[in-house]
Amino acid sequence: MTEAPPPPAGLAGMHPAYFAVVMATGIVSLASELLGLHAIAVTLFALNLGFYPLLWILSIVRVVRYRDRVRADFVHHGRAVGFFTTVAATCVLGSQCLVIAENVTAAIALWIAGIVLWASLVYSVFALLTVKAEKPTLADGINGGWLISVVAAQSVAVLGAQLAPHFGEHAPHALVFALAMWLGGGMLYLWIISLIFYRYTFFTMSPSDLAPPYWINMGAAAISTLAGTMLVAAAPHSPALEQILPFIRGFTWMWWATATWWIPMLLILGVWRHGIRKFPLRYDPLYWGAVFPLGMYTVCTFRLSRVVDAEFLGGISRVFVYVALSAWCVVAAGMVWHLLVGGRRRTVFR
Repeated sequence: MTEAPPPPAGLAGMHPAYFAVVMATGIVSLASELLGLHAIAVTLFALNLGFYPLLWILSIVRVVRYRDRVRADFVHHGRAVGFFTTVAATCVLGSQCLVIAENVTAAIALWIAGIVLWASLVYSVFALLTVKAEKPTLADGINGGWLISVVAAQSVAVLGAQLAPHFGEHAPHALVFALAMWLGGGMLYLWIISLIFYRYTFFTMSPSDLAPPYWINMGAAAISTLAGTMLVAAAPHSPALEQILPFIRGFTWMWWATATWWIPMLLILGVWRHGIRKFPLRYDPLYWGAVFPLGMYTVCTFRLSRVVDAEFLGGISRVFVYVALSAWCVVAAGMVWHLLVGGRRRTVFR
């Protein structure tokens, strides 16, 4: 595989996917809240209230000072999809405001912002990559990071379904919109995962190819599960959803089974990458994209156990919440160490 030149150090080379910090912190916070770890949930929520505006400030400064670098990111097949983390981060923070802070107004504002970001990015990013004159091969251009676009769509569906009961007579409209986002995001997952699976099984893989975003293979299916559970829970507010409720339940089960299938596979690939091929394990901001799926699997399994009368699934969440918390702590410690020692490392979606 041809190696891409590393991005410059510092703010100029900041990866567009750094909003995964907010995604990971937010979903682990929500998982903690659902599993009765309220103090941890509130602490992580407070951290996110700092992370989110800080990342926007850094992003805006980067646009102003390094416009050429941002423009290059938008047409880079690996880095462009990282911009979708802004959508997911916005909506996950909105869910925190709703579930932990019980601030409906803030949640609605963040949901609207998430919709605007999603609409702006999904058509600009994919249009630019489509009309781009020079393109990489499939082996060089596709990776699990592309599924962040699915996570973005599903995060809008999740928050919309959560907020719908607060919209009164407009709840059915919001839920039909959330349903459309859920189904559209699901279709996008099927398109992209087909290419990823083809790349995995028919092209030679090196340890560097299995960068942290490959965990989004599972995370995108997990958030699709969560969106389905939210739609099931909100169905009484929408005649349209009630008419297809068995379909939504069945499709939600399919997403959960898909997410579950990926976990052993990703662990095996991780052992191969770091244990057998001895790929160094060091901090990379893209590891936040591996923490997020663990927290999301915890939350979606908990919610699924409630809406399909399968309480025994709750035991999985009670274990996974500590896995997600441990992963968050490890990556957070790595980030602090990285910032303190001023380490530099290339962080490119491959």
